[in-house]
Amino acid sequence: QVQLVESGGGSVQAGGSLRLSCAASGASSSTYCMGWFRQAPGMEREGVAGIDSGGSTTYADSVKGRFTISKDTAKNTLNLQMNNLEPEDTGMYYCAADRAVTCREVPLRPAYYRYINYWGQGTQVTVS
Repeated sequence: QVQLVESGGGSVQAGGSLRLSCAASGASSSTYCMGWFRQAPGMEREGVAGIDSGGSTTYADSVKGRFTISKDTAKNTLNLQMNNLEPEDTGMYYCAADRAVTCREVPLRPAYYRYINYWGQGTQVTVS
């Protein structure tokens, strides 16, 4: 059984930083595609960043250069370092994992969340 538990959300002012973490069990980051999605109120869930089993990363254009996705294979954790945050980054952030998706598509294809099977409960990020 795959379980994903996020932590690290909070409220910050524009220009600030936050670091999200996701502890995974039942899904190894060395074999799964792992990623971060976010959802603002009234909006569709969108991919933010993905990292494949080999460590290759992709980002949505809106966060490129500001966010960094990484993983610790030994601890089986996924991280998202978010710098220079903007009010448009506000939303619920979800950790996601799947073994049967094209990882580089996570932040690039609209509505790709439909293909993801495993989700965390989400952590709120508010930028004012």
